[in-house]
Amino acid sequence: MDSYTAIAALSALAQSSRLDAFRLLVQNEPVGLPAGDIAKLLGAPQNTVSTHLSVLQNAKLVVSARQGRSIIYRAQMSTLKELMLFLAKDCCGGHESLCAPLVAELACC
Repeated sequence: MDSYTAIAALSALAQSSRLDAFRLLVQNEPVGLPAGDIAKLLGAPQNTVSTHLSVLQNAKLVVSARQGRSIIYRAQMSTLKELMLFLAKDCCGGHESLCAPLVAELACC
């Protein structure tokens, strides 16, 4: 991942409703959720949620697919992985033992 892509992803997540939507989609992997369900679960208007999902999709954090009359949104886990690796790259000046707590926390997933 390059800096431009990382900044786009971080910018998309730097808004409370978008972060909530993304976390909800991560929790519902690999099935995903329709936009209407996301709006209900977040207690937000559907058109507002659609706008937030569009921002997340432009940042490559979310993908969508039509299923009948619904559009199902899913978290793009590969982008999340790349973003996390980008942020942690060269962690602690290459001292592996200093990164062990971070790696252990991430291993739970």
